Amino acid sequence: MKPTVHTFHMPSRGVRCAVALSAALFVAGCGKNEAKPATQVAAKVNKEEISVHQINFVLQRQQGLKPEQAESAGRQVLERLIDQEVALQKAQEQKLDRDPRVLQELEAARRDIIARAYLARVSDAVAKPTPEEIKAYYDSRPALFRERRIYTMQELQVDGDKAQIAALQEALSKSKSLQEVSDYLRTQKLQTRATQNTTPAENVPLPLLDRFAALKDGQTVFSVTPTGARLVTLMQARSAPLSEEQARPAIEQYLVNDRRRKAVEQDLKTIRSSAHVEYVGQFVPKAGAAASQPAGDAAPAATTAPAAAAAATAASGIDAEAMNKGLAGLK
Repeated sequence: MKPTVHTFHMPSRGVRCAVALSAALFVAGCGKNEAKPATQVAAKVNKEEISVHQINFVLQRQQGLKPEQAESAGRQVLERLIDQEVALQKAQEQKLDRDPRVLQELEAARRDIIARAYLARVSDAVAKPTPEEIKAYYDSRPALFRERRIYTMQELQVDGDKAQIAALQEALSKSKSLQEVSDYLRTQKLQTRATQNTTPAENVPLPLLDRFAALKDGQTVFSVTPTGARLVTLMQARSAPLSEEQARPAIEQYLVNDRRRKAVEQDLKTIRSSAHVEYVGQFVPKAGAAASQPAGDAAPAATTAPAAAAAATAASGIDAEAMNKGLAGLK
């Protein structure tokens, strides 16, 4: 059911920082003897070595790490790697590396890493949007940029069955104020949960943004939910436009993410359609199921979604979550 609008008369970027420690960070004696040459070994655990490269690999995966934090962070990582190494050695002594469940997990991790690496290569091949494409997107979303607003909204989640929600919608269409709606909910003894928040346009789900942009103070959007209904009333809207120059970095990132997602999905669809897939035993599709979802048409959602997300770094679709990530830099 499409959301409906009712009018009431009311009173007046997380930045990834890849930090690489130099080999000199872990010079023997921690710099006390400058005559000793630098080494790529950070520590020795029994007969095994932990290298600076292992520390760097962990640090490069940490987001928001500042250069001045590199040394202390590196030492913390080293301590964790030492803990890991002693546990690994003990596990090998007990032959846990030969345990069938451990071997199964290792194989699953290997498959996942290699598949993600392939999808990342597909994703990285995507071209950046041109200035013309960025401008076209800017112009196509006035409510998000040129006519952007900051919304103060009151949200009311109502629990009820279909009959109760249908009656609520009818009562809402006849109400002239929020007080009348509140009185109706109280007399019908419907369970409600109310919240109020202030949020910018980019945090409003894209399918609803144009509708919200057209709302006036006091108007309510009604929509049916799996457990009842959702009433979102616009209490106040403040103009906060963004120029194309301000929005350009976020738009570029959003378009890149969206292209990466689509490239991964299309590539998976192509290579899957060319592969011979045969279902066996209990996994053989029942009559009618194969026609509704041919094996070559699309990869299973459980496989495609996580892989696409990893390959695209911040995988995005045309939805609220994606736009929040793509436009996280807007202020």
